Amino acid sequence: MPGSERQREIRRRRKRREGLTKLKSRLSKASPSEKAEIARKLRGMTPGAEVLIEDWKLEETDR
Repeated sequence: MPGSERQREIRRRRKRREGLTKLKSRLSKASPSEKAEIARKLRGMTPGAEVLIEDWKLEETDR
């Protein structure tokens, strides 16, 4: 039997945080096209993506 829903929720949250950390570390040396790709991945990854895109200053490279 799988773990409780709470444990799955915590696991998803930790995995999401790890992914965001990796994307943010790649951001400093990314080209404009890579920044657009990072913004696209953020949108698929988390519901709060638009806030992160503004904070990471990706809105000028995106869309």
